[in-house]
Amino acid sequence: MSYICNMLSSPEKVETDKALQTIGLDLMFSAPQKRMHAEGVTYIELSRKYDIKIDIVKKKLKILQEKGIVRSIGVSPKFWRFDEYNFQKMNEDDPVYKLLCSNFCEIDFDQFFNY
Repeated sequence: MSYICNMLSSPEKVETDKALQTIGLDLMFSAPQKRMHAEGVTYIELSRKYDIKIDIVKKKLKILQEKGIVRSIGVSPKFWRFDEYNFQKMNEDDPVYKLLCSNFCEIDFDQFFNY
């Protein structure tokens, strides 16, 4: 929790974090039919798909994992999946929840639904 609070005071705020929003929405709309692996998505796949540095993808996944809305499966490679149940239990005032549920004007949802 303190990591999120520290992040809010940094120049890269959660409210405007496009990488966090993109990764969160990708995992949210990830369907088994479009994944390379049934277990989930790797951070390398996310990095390549959205042209985001691997270190940044790892940091964003850690933030989402600390919030309980994504979980990892396996060790090498580590697969990531969205946890719909925990997402529904999140506080609506949470900055990460707001990021994933608002500001959709600039989001191209076709990127999440192309198979």
